[in-house]
Amino acid sequence: MSDVRHVLVLPDRDAAEEVAETIGDRFTVTQAPQLVRDALAGEDDAEDAQWLVVVEDPDGRLDADELDEFVADWDGWREAH
Repeated sequence: MSDVRHVLVLPDRDAAEEVAETIGDRFTVTQAPQLVRDALAGEDDAEDAQWLVVVEDPDGRLDADELDEFVADWDGWREAH
């Protein structure tokens, strides 16, 4: 079993919450995605934050290209590791 984690970067909290809620409709996820606020360096204002949706994929079943297409619908991207 591999330890794969996908980090999806979204422009705002609403988009991140929607992605977290709907990702299970398109992909088989075994754990609920985690939402994480990623403040830009030196910024405290929520307006200057990106939101991350962290998706655990312990079996490495999620296709990276399909995740890229999925998150692009919310002007987001998948962070490559």
